Amino acid sequence: MDRTARRNNPSRSRDHGHRTRKNPGRAPAPRSGGGSRRPAVGREFAPPVTVTPALPAVEAFADLDLPAPLLTALAAEGMTEPFPIQAATLPNSLAGRDVLGRGRTGSGKTLAFGLALLARLEGRRAEPRQPLALVLVPTRELAQQVTDALTPFARALRLRLATVVGGLSIGRQAHALRSGAEVVVATPGRLKDLLDRGDCRLDQVGVTVLDEADQMTDMGFMPQVTALLDQVRPGGQRMLFSATLDRNVDKLVRTYLHDPVVHSVDPSAGAVSTMEHHLLHVEDDDKHATTTRIAARDGRVIMFLDTKHAADRLAKKLLAVGVRASALHGGKTQSQRTKTLERFKDGHVTVLVATNVAARGIHVDNLDLVVNVDPPGDHKDYLHRGGRTARAGESGTVVTLVLPHQRREMNRLMADAGIDPQVTRVRPDEAELSRITGAREPSGVPVVLTPPPAENRPARTGSAQGARRGGPSRRRRR
Repeated sequence: MDRTARRNNPSRSRDHGHRTRKNPGRAPAPRSGGGSRRPAVGREFAPPVTVTPALPAVEAFADLDLPAPLLTALAAEGMTEPFPIQAATLPNSLAGRDVLGRGRTGSGKTLAFGLALLARLEGRRAEPRQPLALVLVPTRELAQQVTDALTPFARALRLRLATVVGGLSIGRQAHALRSGAEVVVATPGRLKDLLDRGDCRLDQVGVTVLDEADQMTDMGFMPQVTALLDQVRPGGQRMLFSATLDRNVDKLVRTYLHDPVVHSVDPSAGAVSTMEHHLLHVEDDDKHATTTRIAARDGRVIMFLDTKHAADRLAKKLLAVGVRASALHGGKTQSQRTKTLERFKDGHVTVLVATNVAARGIHVDNLDLVVNVDPPGDHKDYLHRGGRTARAGESGTVVTLVLPHQRREMNRLMADAGIDPQVTRVRPDEAELSRITGAREPSGVPVVLTPPPAENRPARTGSAQGARRGGPSRRRRR
């Protein structure tokens, strides 16, 4: 039996079953520890017990049952040995198993699910408006990153990708779906819009991936995510990946994953051995000067703040003293956000002043410093902000500026994250600040950056606008 036939064999792929929430015949996944005990708030839950043993990890991509064009494409990209999350999950996902995977940001999760998804679609062709695979992500940036990562491998198998996100022309996205796309990478709100318009249907989707699932649940996407999962083909393969897995993901795992293979290749995003963590205790009057000197360092840095207005203010002040800074947040159009990221990646902008919109889904090579100008709200936000550095084995430093009234809460947050940071009291002009961050005096010569192009926004109805924002919570627009 050839490879395509084996993948389409119901006895191999389990696609002949019916296991939606509404199917009374589906046995619930066994609970770890028995009973109905729920995990404690803020703690990671014990995932369901796997009944079927997992297949062993591999040492090389050549050891996997991958189509020859994918192996050739991997070699062309200089990839021969998989990252740990890929080595552990791919044997099982290629076999059609449901997978629950945790690996820190930058650990290779995209190809961990992407290669299996594409391999299982080899030789298939989607009908108009009827994709065969779906990848759900929480942000536009992550959707674009996933699309960029999968494109060379999809092209090798002659599979078509469509990216469906808010902030861009819904007409163009509808056209891509009507033309036929085997794989759709989408944010929940925009996909719902297209489903409501009749431009897409999910009943032929046999492979579904939730990437950064914990963020989707935290951002209020849960009702939309479950509504979408209820529409995909019953009995299909489900893969759920994230850097953290806590109780917010519990409902998704228990309801939609059947006998999943569970892999956790990293204890947490904060336990990366190549990442240094510093809490810099500063006085209120010194915070802005300290921030400015760090921003003037030689090299790129991402600085996180709580709100889009604070990000815009800081970027403007940094430009006024000679620092090439630009703000990135949910108040920007998609074309502006894309252009800002391009400028940051190519070095035209050296300081990216961001809200949590950039905490996931942004990959920048050789970024060695992340600064929390405003401390994050919880340990998960901290881990994902910090995950912008020390990616794929590189080294990096995460610095948090802590005011006197924030010290107790930051100590608690570090304990929740499992991190033992270095704590230093600093002043803007002290050598210790320069040693840790490379801080220096800015030039003082104002910088004028040409603003990224504006974008003609499509008209929005109230309900569609709310859907694109991900539900009732408005804070995710930051």
